Amino acid sequence: MREILRLSVPIACWLAGFSAVYALQALSCSRHWPEGLPIRPVLLLGWGLAIAVQAALLWAILRDPAGSPFLRFTGRSLAIVALVASAWTLMPVALTSVCL
Repeated sequence: MREILRLSVPIACWLAGFSAVYALQALSCSRHWPEGLPIRPVLLLGWGLAIAVQAALLWAILRDPAGSPFLRFTGRSLAIVALVASAWTLMPVALTSVCL
């Protein structure tokens, strides 16, 4: 069971972070966003939180060795891919305008 979690949790957390940050961006462009609250710091905080979660998952996977070399390599690779994906796919939130 731990092996399945090792392989699936980093990618699932990337998906959750991606969905949450872009949902916040969509919400900020709607009329439901609180009027005095600036969106850019909230989006940057979400981006940073997503990267921090991925870094923590990578650190946990590196500290806990898996049973077989294949699972160890695959788990580490997926955690690294999820960390890079979090940084890359959420970067437009930090670098582009919020509502077009």
